[in-house]
Amino acid sequence: MKFSVFTASTPDWTPSQAADTLAEQGWDGIEWRIVDDLTEDGSSGFWAGNRSTWQFTGIADRVGEIARTTDAAGLQYSGIGGYQPVSDHEGVETMLRVTSELGARQVRVTMPWYQRERERTGATYGELFDRTRADLEWAAARAAELGVKALVELHHMTITPSASAALRLVDGLDPEHVGVIHDLGNLVIEGQEDHLAAFELLGPYLAHAHVKNARWVDTGETRDDGSRIWRNEWAPLRDGQASVSEYLDALRRHGYDGWVTIEDFSTDLPLAERTADNLAYLRSLVPVTA
Repeated sequence: MKFSVFTASTPDWTPSQAADTLAEQGWDGIEWRIVDDLTEDGSSGFWAGNRSTWQFTGIADRVGEIARTTDAAGLQYSGIGGYQPVSDHEGVETMLRVTSELGARQVRVTMPWYQRERERTGATYGELFDRTRADLEWAAARAAELGVKALVELHHMTITPSASAALRLVDGLDPEHVGVIHDLGNLVIEGQEDHLAAFELLGPYLAHAHVKNARWVDTGETRDDGSRIWRNEWAPLRDGQASVSEYLDALRRHGYDGWVTIEDFSTDLPLAERTADNLAYLRSLVPVTA
Protein backbone atom coordinates (compact mmCIF):
# COMPACT_ATOMS: atom_id res chain seq x y z
CA MET A 1 0.00 0.00 0.00
CA LYS A 2 1.00 3.60 -0.60
CA PHE A 3 -0.01 6.44 1.68
CA SER A 4 -1.11 9.95 0.74
CA VAL A 5 -2.92 12.94 2.24
CA PHE A 6 -5.97 14.70 0.83
CA THR A 7 -5.33 18.44 1.12
CA ALA A 8 -8.87 19.12 2.34
CA SER A 9 -7.31 18.13 5.67
CA THR A 10 -4.31 20.52 5.48
CA PRO A 11 -6.02 23.93 5.41
CA ASP A 12 -3.22 25.96 7.01
CA TRP A 13 -0.56 25.21 4.38
CA THR A 14 -0.09 26.62 0.91
CA PRO A 15 0.25 24.01 -1.83
CA SER A 16 4.05 24.21 -1.77
CA GLN A 17 4.10 23.97 2.04
CA ALA A 18 1.78 20.99 1.94
CA ALA A 19 3.83 19.18 -0.70
CA ASP A 20 7.18 19.91 0.93
CA THR A 21 6.04 19.05 4.46
CA LEU A 22 4.35 15.80 3.47
CA ALA A 23 7.38 14.75 1.42
CA GLU A 24 9.71 15.51 4.32
CA GLN A 25 7.54 13.41 6.62
CA GLY A 26 7.78 10.48 4.22
CA TRP A 27 4.34 10.35 2.59
CA ASP A 28 4.25 8.71 -0.83
CA GLY A 29 1.72 10.97 -2.45
CA ILE A 30 -0.77 13.79 -2.33
CA GLU A 31 -4.41 14.18 -3.35
CA TRP A 32 -5.04 17.80 -4.32
CA ARG A 33 -8.35 19.44 -3.46
CA ILE A 34 -9.72 21.46 -6.38
CA VAL A 35 -12.75 23.69 -5.75
CA ASP A 36 -13.57 27.39 -5.52
CA ASP A 37 -13.62 28.21 -1.80
CA LEU A 38 -11.93 31.58 -1.17
CA THR A 39 -13.22 33.56 1.81
CA GLU A 40 -13.74 37.31 1.77
CA ASP A 41 -11.71 37.87 4.95
CA GLY A 42 -8.89 35.47 4.02
CA SER A 43 -9.66 33.09 6.88
CA SER A 44 -8.82 29.42 6.44
CA GLY A 45 -10.62 26.23 7.37
CA PHE A 46 -11.19 22.71 6.13
CA TRP A 47 -14.13 23.65 3.90
CA ALA A 48 -13.67 27.36 3.21
CA GLY A 49 -10.48 29.29 2.63
CA ASN A 50 -8.42 26.08 2.62
CA ARG A 51 -4.95 27.28 1.59
CA SER A 52 -3.95 23.88 0.20
CA THR A 53 -6.78 24.05 -2.30
CA TRP A 54 -6.32 24.87 -5.97
CA GLN A 55 -9.21 27.04 -7.12
CA PHE A 56 -11.39 25.44 -9.78
CA THR A 57 -11.84 28.67 -11.73
CA GLY A 58 -8.94 28.85 -14.16
CA ILE A 59 -7.63 25.43 -13.15
CA ALA A 60 -6.81 24.46 -16.73
CA ASP A 61 -4.23 27.24 -16.78
CA ARG A 62 -2.58 26.05 -13.56
CA VAL A 63 -1.80 22.46 -14.53
CA GLY A 64 1.86 23.32 -14.99
CA GLU A 65 2.06 24.92 -11.56
CA ILE A 66 0.39 21.92 -9.91
CA ALA A 67 2.77 19.56 -11.68
CA ARG A 68 5.85 21.59 -10.72
CA THR A 69 4.75 21.79 -7.07
CA THR A 70 4.11 18.06 -6.90
CA ASP A 71 7.19 17.00 -8.84
CA ALA A 72 9.52 19.30 -6.89
CA ALA A 73 8.51 17.53 -3.68
CA GLY A 74 8.96 14.10 -5.25
CA LEU A 75 5.36 13.11 -4.53
CA GLN A 76 3.01 10.98 -6.61
CA TYR A 77 -0.68 11.67 -7.20
CA SER A 78 -3.03 9.31 -5.41
CA GLY A 79 -5.77 11.02 -7.38
CA ILE A 80 -7.51 14.37 -7.58
CA GLY A 81 -10.15 15.47 -5.08
CA GLY A 82 -12.67 17.11 -7.37
CA TYR A 83 -15.98 18.62 -6.30
CA GLN A 84 -17.78 19.00 -9.62
CA PRO A 85 -21.25 17.39 -9.57
CA VAL A 86 -21.56 14.55 -12.05
CA SER A 87 -24.49 16.47 -13.58
CA ASP A 88 -22.17 19.38 -14.47
CA HIS A 89 -20.76 17.97 -17.68
CA GLU A 90 -18.64 21.01 -18.45
CA GLY A 91 -17.09 20.98 -14.98
CA VAL A 92 -16.52 17.23 -15.05
CA GLU A 93 -14.95 17.53 -18.50
CA THR A 94 -12.52 20.12 -17.14
CA MET A 95 -11.57 17.92 -14.18
CA LEU A 96 -11.08 14.85 -16.36
CA ARG A 97 -8.81 16.81 -18.70
CA VAL A 98 -6.78 18.28 -15.84
CA THR A 99 -6.38 14.82 -14.33
CA SER A 100 -5.23 13.43 -17.67
CA GLU A 101 -2.74 16.24 -18.26
CA LEU A 102 -1.28 15.79 -14.77
CA GLY A 103 -1.02 12.03 -15.16
CA ALA A 104 -3.00 11.72 -11.93
CA ARG A 105 -5.07 8.79 -13.27
CA GLN A 106 -8.29 9.25 -11.27
CA VAL A 107 -10.57 12.02 -10.04
CA ARG A 108 -13.64 12.20 -7.83
CA VAL A 109 -16.92 13.44 -9.26
CA THR A 110 -19.61 14.19 -6.70
CA MET A 111 -22.95 12.49 -6.31
CA PRO A 112 -26.27 14.21 -5.48
CA TRP A 113 -27.13 14.75 -1.81
CA TYR A 114 -30.50 13.00 -1.53
CA GLN A 115 -32.46 15.15 0.94
CA ARG A 116 -31.04 18.38 -0.44
CA GLU A 117 -32.04 17.51 -4.01
CA ARG A 118 -35.43 16.19 -2.97
CA GLU A 119 -36.21 19.46 -1.21
CA ARG A 120 -34.86 21.52 -4.11
CA THR A 121 -36.40 19.64 -7.03
CA GLY A 122 -38.94 17.21 -5.57
CA ALA A 123 -37.13 14.31 -7.26
CA THR A 124 -37.45 10.88 -5.67
CA TYR A 125 -34.43 8.69 -4.99
CA GLY A 126 -35.22 6.61 -8.07
CA GLU A 127 -35.41 9.67 -10.28
CA LEU A 128 -32.11 11.00 -8.91
CA PHE A 129 -30.52 7.60 -9.36
CA ASP A 130 -31.60 7.26 -13.01
CA ARG A 131 -30.48 10.80 -13.81
CA THR A 132 -27.13 10.25 -12.12
CA ARG A 133 -26.59 6.94 -13.90
CA ALA A 134 -27.02 8.69 -17.24
CA ASP A 135 -24.57 11.41 -16.18
CA LEU A 136 -22.06 8.82 -15.00
CA GLU A 137 -22.32 6.93 -18.28
CA TRP A 138 -21.40 10.16 -20.03
CA ALA A 139 -18.49 10.74 -17.61
CA ALA A 140 -17.24 7.20 -18.11
CA ALA A 141 -17.17 7.66 -21.87
CA ARG A 142 -15.18 10.90 -21.57
CA ALA A 143 -12.84 9.32 -19.01
CA ALA A 144 -12.16 6.47 -21.43
CA GLU A 145 -11.31 8.91 -24.19
CA LEU A 146 -8.90 10.74 -21.89
CA GLY A 147 -7.38 7.61 -20.32
CA VAL A 148 -8.47 8.37 -16.73
CA LYS A 149 -11.01 7.13 -14.20
CA ALA A 150 -14.01 8.91 -12.65
CA LEU A 151 -14.51 8.04 -8.99
CA VAL A 152 -17.73 7.77 -6.97
CA GLU A 153 -17.21 8.24 -3.22
CA LEU A 154 -19.15 6.47 -0.50
CA HIS A 155 -20.46 9.52 1.34
CA HIS A 156 -23.20 9.97 3.89
CA MET A 157 -26.31 11.87 2.78
CA THR A 158 -25.63 11.25 -0.92
CA ILE A 159 -27.33 8.64 -3.10
CA THR A 160 -24.24 6.41 -2.65
CA PRO A 161 -23.62 6.12 1.11
CA SER A 162 -22.75 2.41 0.94
CA ALA A 163 -20.90 -0.06 -1.24
CA SER A 164 -24.19 -1.70 -2.17
CA ALA A 165 -25.67 1.60 -3.36
CA ALA A 166 -22.52 2.51 -5.27
CA LEU A 167 -22.43 -0.87 -6.99
CA ARG A 168 -25.99 -0.38 -8.21
CA LEU A 169 -24.89 2.91 -9.74
CA VAL A 170 -21.67 1.75 -11.46
CA ASP A 171 -22.59 -1.83 -12.31
CA GLY A 172 -22.05 -2.55 -15.98
CA LEU A 173 -19.76 0.41 -16.61
CA ASP A 174 -16.12 -0.15 -17.51
CA PRO A 175 -14.13 -0.48 -14.24
CA GLU A 176 -11.07 0.79 -16.08
CA HIS A 177 -12.75 4.19 -16.25
CA VAL A 178 -15.24 4.23 -13.36
CA GLY A 179 -14.43 3.28 -9.79
CA VAL A 180 -15.47 3.66 -6.17
CA ILE A 181 -13.75 5.38 -3.26
CA HIS A 182 -14.37 3.36 -0.11
CA ASP A 183 -14.32 5.74 2.87
CA LEU A 184 -13.90 4.40 6.40
CA GLY A 185 -14.95 7.52 8.31
CA ASN A 186 -17.98 8.35 6.22
CA LEU A 187 -19.35 4.87 6.85
CA VAL A 188 -19.43 5.48 10.60
CA ILE A 189 -22.08 8.10 9.85
CA GLU A 190 -24.06 6.21 7.19
CA GLY A 191 -23.63 3.16 5.00
CA GLN A 192 -21.60 0.79 7.16
CA GLU A 193 -21.27 -2.76 5.81
CA ASP A 194 -18.75 -5.44 6.66
CA HIS A 195 -15.54 -4.19 5.06
CA LEU A 196 -14.36 -7.40 3.43
CA ALA A 197 -17.84 -8.15 2.13
CA ALA A 198 -18.03 -4.64 0.69
CA PHE A 199 -14.66 -4.99 -1.03
CA GLU A 200 -15.68 -8.32 -2.50
CA LEU A 201 -19.00 -6.85 -3.60
CA LEU A 202 -17.30 -3.95 -5.39
CA GLY A 203 -14.73 -6.22 -7.00
CA PRO A 204 -12.94 -4.39 -9.83
CA TYR A 205 -14.75 -1.15 -8.98
CA LEU A 206 -12.80 -0.76 -5.71
CA ALA A 207 -10.41 1.91 -6.94
CA HIS A 208 -9.33 3.92 -3.91
CA ALA A 209 -9.52 4.05 -0.11
CA HIS A 210 -10.01 7.12 2.08
CA VAL A 211 -9.25 6.83 5.79
CA LYS A 212 -10.52 9.12 8.51
CA ASN A 213 -12.44 8.39 11.67
CA ALA A 214 -15.64 9.58 13.33
CA ARG A 215 -17.79 8.99 16.38
CA TRP A 216 -21.32 9.58 17.64
CA VAL A 217 -21.69 11.68 20.77
CA ASP A 218 -24.62 12.29 23.08
CA THR A 219 -25.79 15.91 22.78
CA GLY A 220 -27.54 15.75 26.14
CA GLU A 221 -30.76 16.75 24.40
CA THR A 222 -33.93 14.80 23.78
CA ARG A 223 -36.75 14.96 21.27
CA ASP A 224 -40.35 15.69 22.20
CA ASP A 225 -40.94 11.93 22.47
CA GLY A 226 -38.14 11.62 25.03
CA SER A 227 -35.66 9.84 22.76
CA ARG A 228 -32.00 10.86 23.01
CA ILE A 229 -30.36 12.99 20.30
CA TRP A 230 -26.91 12.05 19.02
CA ARG A 231 -24.61 13.88 16.60
CA ASN A 232 -21.53 12.79 14.70
CA GLU A 233 -18.10 14.42 14.80
CA TRP A 234 -14.69 13.71 13.29
CA ALA A 235 -12.12 12.02 15.51
CA PRO A 236 -8.38 11.19 15.43
CA LEU A 237 -7.61 7.92 13.68
CA ARG A 238 -7.10 6.01 16.94
CA ASP A 239 -10.08 7.51 18.76
CA GLY A 240 -13.06 7.09 16.44
CA GLN A 241 -15.53 4.23 16.38
CA ALA A 242 -13.98 2.54 13.35
CA SER A 243 -10.88 0.35 13.68
CA VAL A 244 -8.25 1.51 11.22
CA SER A 245 -6.18 -1.63 11.82
CA GLU A 246 -9.11 -3.94 11.06
CA TYR A 247 -9.90 -1.87 7.97
CA LEU A 248 -6.36 -2.16 6.61
CA ASP A 249 -6.33 -5.87 7.43
CA ALA A 250 -9.51 -6.31 5.40
CA LEU A 251 -7.98 -4.41 2.47
CA ARG A 252 -4.93 -6.69 2.58
CA ARG A 253 -7.08 -9.82 2.82
CA HIS A 254 -8.91 -8.65 -0.27
CA GLY A 255 -5.60 -8.19 -2.09
CA TYR A 256 -5.84 -4.41 -2.30
CA ASP A 257 -2.41 -2.84 -2.71
CA GLY A 258 -3.35 0.62 -3.92
CA TRP A 259 -3.53 4.06 -2.36
CA VAL A 260 -4.72 4.74 1.17
CA THR A 261 -5.41 8.46 1.48
CA ILE A 262 -5.77 10.14 4.85
CA GLU A 263 -8.23 13.00 5.31
CA ASP A 264 -8.11 13.61 9.06
CA PHE A 265 -10.44 16.46 10.08
CA SER A 266 -9.76 16.17 13.80
CA THR A 267 -7.94 19.05 15.50
CA ASP A 268 -6.59 17.48 18.70
CA LEU A 269 -3.01 17.91 17.42
CA PRO A 270 -1.45 20.79 15.46
CA LEU A 271 -1.47 20.09 11.72
CA ALA A 272 2.19 19.07 11.24
CA GLU A 273 2.10 16.83 14.30
CA ARG A 274 -1.19 15.34 13.14
CA THR A 275 0.06 14.36 9.66
CA ALA A 276 3.35 13.00 11.02
CA ASP A 277 1.58 10.98 13.70
CA ASN A 278 -0.93 9.60 11.20
CA LEU A 279 1.88 8.33 8.96
CA ALA A 280 3.67 6.73 11.89
CA TYR A 281 0.42 5.06 12.93
CA LEU A 282 -0.28 3.74 9.43
CA ARG A 283 3.23 2.34 9.12
CA SER A 284 2.87 0.61 12.47
CA LEU A 285 -0.18 -1.16 11.03
CA VAL A 286 1.11 -1.80 7.51
CA PRO A 287 4.91 -2.08 7.12
CA VAL A 288 6.14 0.22 4.38
CA THR A 289 7.47 -2.79 2.46
CA ALA A 290 4.04 -4.48 2.40
